[in-house]
Amino acid sequence: MRNLAANVDISKLADNNPDSAPDQSALVQMIQQHSRFVYRIAFAVVRNAADAEDVAQETFFQLLRNGHHKDIRDERSYLARMTWRLAVRRKQRPPPEELSMNLASAHNSPETAVIEDQTQMWLHAQIDALPEKLRQPLALTALGELSSPEIALILGIPEGTVRSRIHTARQTLRQLWEKRNRS
Repeated sequence: MRNLAANVDISKLADNNPDSAPDQSALVQMIQQHSRFVYRIAFAVVRNAADAEDVAQETFFQLLRNGHHKDIRDERSYLARMTWRLAVRRKQRPPPEELSMNLASAHNSPETAVIEDQTQMWLHAQIDALPEKLRQPLALTALGELSSPEIALILGIPEGTVRSRIHTARQTLRQLWEKRNRS
């Protein structure tokens, strides 16, 4: 992912009021601090690098346009929830008709690359087949940066429910993996 803060010329987007300069620098700092986090959440939902980058940019542009970045108490939770909603909205759009080419890494043999790709595709298919209520908390926790309370806040459900759903999702995937390896 490219550095969002380096690519954003806030002066063109915001009003030219000199009093807003501290607010703009605060937003640039927020972008620098949280852009990877926002991108990872978006990618967990849309599973496409270009769409995830678009969602990450849209998240920060909406903050700038609405001026809400000044009033945020918990930046990570707020950004996570906002990004999650934008990404879900983006994912609900019909996908464009494109050819996707998955090129093998120069470090792997063609056979290894194919096996890794097939395994990855199988895992993504199994995750996609999970019910929405199990898939959402699993995707958020798989990022490795969100705690159960943060996920509960984002999804608007109790923390205990988040933990239970993550456990159930992992258990289901583990059973499917074992069944796959036995056959």
